[in-house]
Amino acid sequence: MKKIEAIIRPEVFPDVRRALALEGIDGLSVMEIAGCGRQEGRTGLFRGNAYEMEFSAKLKLEMVVEDHLVEPIIEAILEYATTGEVGDGKIFILPVDEAIRIRTKERGAIAVY
Repeated sequence: MKKIEAIIRPEVFPDVRRALALEGIDGLSVMEIAGCGRQEGRTGLFRGNAYEMEFSAKLKLEMVVEDHLVEPIIEAILEYATTGEVGDGKIFILPVDEAIRIRTKERGAIAVY
């Protein structure tokens, strides 16, 4: 099994979510995060006052999937999260040694779904 972490722009999430659902992914965690990278800060405006925004709002998606689903999920994210601008995000793939469903004590892939 693998854990996929994807950091994406909030505005592309609805399209990415639909694409993941088409790949059979109905379980994922979504967190609102803020970060910085190559896109650097930008100037914001609040009540007529300009200020520097050091971090950009992003969403972090996390899902644990069986190995054979990794590439289709990556392709779906790449297709629907790409705007071509700096700050589109990142995808990280991590190994998962074990998954355990607390309620039933099931282990392995069955515990994820």
